[in-house]
Amino acid sequence: MHIVVTIDVPDLDQGIAFYRDALGFEERVRPLPNFVIMTNGKARIGLMQKDAGTRPAPGSDDIRDYGRHWTPVHADFHVEEFEETLAAIVRAGGRAEQKAGGGALPDVAFCSDPFGHGFCLIGPRPEAS
Repeated sequence: MHIVVTIDVPDLDQGIAFYRDALGFEERVRPLPNFVIMTNGKARIGLMQKDAGTRPAPGSDDIRDYGRHWTPVHADFHVEEFEETLAAIVRAGGRAEQKAGGGALPDVAFCSDPFGHGFCLIGPRPEAS
């Protein structure tokens, strides 16, 4: 089994640019004009273009809103180069909203992409002394 977490974005090219520039993902396959699978090592994500204001499912009263929002499911990106990756996220248009960790805990940053989706950036676990 493998898993691909798919992220809705209002602009596919902008989504590809963010996840490439911020987190090092590369486009691998585009099975549909509005859907791309990107990889970084063994990690895979899908990006699917869905317009703001559209309904996520038939009969739903919800509409897609790409302002900053909370969701009960989010991605955690574990990286070796924490500070460098965090800076790349901000340069690429994401937000670093809060940092935590240190000491015996890995550095963690609570972030969001340019489309309002929250995610965590997690650095390496400090080595025991």
